[in-house]
Amino acid sequence: MRVRVEDLTVAYNGEPVLSGVNLEFRGPGLVQIIGPNGAGKTTFLKAILGLIKPARGRVFLDGFEATGRPEMVGRYAGYVPQNPSAPKLSPMTVREFVETSLRLRGVTRARERAVEVLHTLGIRGEVLESRLWELSMGMLQRVFIARAIAPDPKMLVMDEPLASVDPAGRMEIARIIAGLARERLVLMTSHDPSLLLGHTDIIVVINRDLIASGPPEEVYREDVLRRVYGESVARGLVLAGEGGAHG
Repeated sequence: MRVRVEDLTVAYNGEPVLSGVNLEFRGPGLVQIIGPNGAGKTTFLKAILGLIKPARGRVFLDGFEATGRPEMVGRYAGYVPQNPSAPKLSPMTVREFVETSLRLRGVTRARERAVEVLHTLGIRGEVLESRLWELSMGMLQRVFIARAIAPDPKMLVMDEPLASVDPAGRMEIARIIAGLARERLVLMTSHDPSLLLGHTDIIVVINRDLIASGPPEEVYREDVLRRVYGESVARGLVLAGEGGAHG
């Protein structure tokens, strides 16, 4: 899988949120996109997914232009939104949630496929028939990941998948992401990349424009991070990364 963005510029009300970003990724592998709040990380993902049409620039997937075309991107990508939620008292079960998504795509044997994917993420037994709103945030995140990968996409796009999850849940989700990145290209935004640093192929640092991009050993350094986070925060991130890289 190959993703290329050329001169990607996104503006809201005439104010640039991203400006002139040029990047290329190849999968399988894990790409972590980091930067402070308001840096444009989520906007960057939405532009790749075709959910936002850029003011300037183009997005290519495997050589085909997909700028502003979510229906085309959907053939390549699964998406896990930030802080997934389920309506209180919704009757939909875990299995039905994944199965319905597959049926809408015209997948045959949708029920069997849904159960198969949920099992691979450790979701089995009576949990399959639990209501979505009954789940912990960590378990709900796993269900949303299952829905995203059930059609077997070549790319998985995840917006802050470790946010709002308890420490034990974070470890489990990180383990799942590391495994998925061995099979497909995974793009994820993160405020704390340390937990997956040892499994990361590329780190992209964004702060409204592209600050740096490359392997963690070249990018996840205090001198680079200081430019967007400030000295004290940058030092803390590097120390956390040194611990996470060996964990």
